[in-house]
Amino acid sequence: MTALWIAIIVVAVANAAIKASGPVVVGGRELPPWATAAVALLAPALLAALVVTQTFSEGQRLVLDERAVGVAVAGILLALKAPVLVAIVLAAAVTALMRIFV
Repeated sequence: MTALWIAIIVVAVANAAIKASGPVVVGGRELPPWATAAVALLAPALLAALVVTQTFSEGQRLVLDERAVGVAVAGILLALKAPVLVAIVLAAAVTALMRIFV
């Protein structure tokens, strides 16, 4: 068994333990408001971290290329209250055009 498989098994067991500990620790009680607010922010924070990582990195390097322009276009459109689908399509189009012409 390689070190990679040992790491995968350890992470899987730790993940199961963490998920099982929630109901045991909390039981039937409600979470405090600050904990509920923190849990509500976890998914958007994770999504933002994934977008930033995929947009601005290539391996171990920081990269500013056409992907950054596409994300900027999507951010501007969403800030202007454009529909999400419109923002995604226009961001993809701008990214494609930047790849063609730059």
